[in-house]
Amino acid sequence: MLDVQTLMFREAAEAPDVIARQSAVNAALIAATAARLKTLAPHAVVTLARGSSDNAATYAKYLIETRLGILTSSAAPSVSSVYSAKANLKGTVLIGTSQSGKSPDIVTALQAAKQAGAFTVAFVNVIDSPLATEADVAIPLHAGPEKSVAATKSYLATVAGIAHLVAAWAGDSSLTNALNELPARMVQAWDLDWSKAAENLAGARDLYVIGRGVGFGAAQEAALKFKETCGLHAEAFSAAEVRHGPMALAKDGFPAFILSQDDETRAGVEDLIAALAQSGADILLAGFDDPRALVLPTVDAHPALQPILMLQSFYRMAEQLSRARGMNPDNPPLLNKVTETL
Repeated sequence: MLDVQTLMFREAAEAPDVIARQSAVNAALIAATAARLKTLAPHAVVTLARGSSDNAATYAKYLIETRLGILTSSAAPSVSSVYSAKANLKGTVLIGTSQSGKSPDIVTALQAAKQAGAFTVAFVNVIDSPLATEADVAIPLHAGPEKSVAATKSYLATVAGIAHLVAAWAGDSSLTNALNELPARMVQAWDLDWSKAAENLAGARDLYVIGRGVGFGAAQEAALKFKETCGLHAEAFSAAEVRHGPMALAKDGFPAFILSQDDETRAGVEDLIAALAQSGADILLAGFDDPRALVLPTVDAHPALQPILMLQSFYRMAEQLSRARGMNPDNPPLLNKVTETL
């Protein structure tokens, strides 16, 4: 078994310091970018990303639509990079997210968006990368080197950066104040014990990861990490969508891993848990107490930030689960740190 001090473990543990640094260093840039966005008053936002960064873009979609009321949609990079199709993006903002900023299709798609009239913003860790250079505004993640193939601190830095920008853009003082407390709460989240989830899933082959609203991106990210670091076939679903076709498999001990922030989506999640319990699913739950589930401890915070805190706890558990299943979380099979899709 690997030493517990894997790169994934060490890098995820750095996330609170990363976000504290990012918040301080980027304060003026975030304020200036938010002021620019208010002036532009876009009628739509387009997100651009792949992999973990695309899961962060899902978070951006829900946060922008619920806090600003601006339609937000994910771009398919191949539309411009492969099909060379052109779109009219006047009056829109494109937000690209990437740790490396080097994937050719993401860079090409951002260039095409600029030519189509979009104002482009990039959240990127490598600030001298092609994506950062091409964007109208590049917002550094300040995550530092991330050597593990599995992105952890860079993902958390991306969603925290998005939350800071949306809070400033919307003039949301409640979210801004909560963000000031986020690094300290992330330290608390890292110290929580989710080892029972690792024990429960050690022999699993398949599972659902379920979230809803601003928590759906966290569910997508957790499902991705289950696949790449633990060799588990995990599918992410909205708590609403799983009630359709996927519900047919959620029986007889099938694992359902649920992340639920304390907002308007909670009632729907509670209804889903009742249905899953009745069908015999094995429920693992973070967010609130329910006697029908294995309940994982969480840190209280602003609902929009609870998914970030849950992922901080999750990353530690996923690293433990990966090692328990005989895998190396730093070097998943068939994967590279930078995926250069065309």
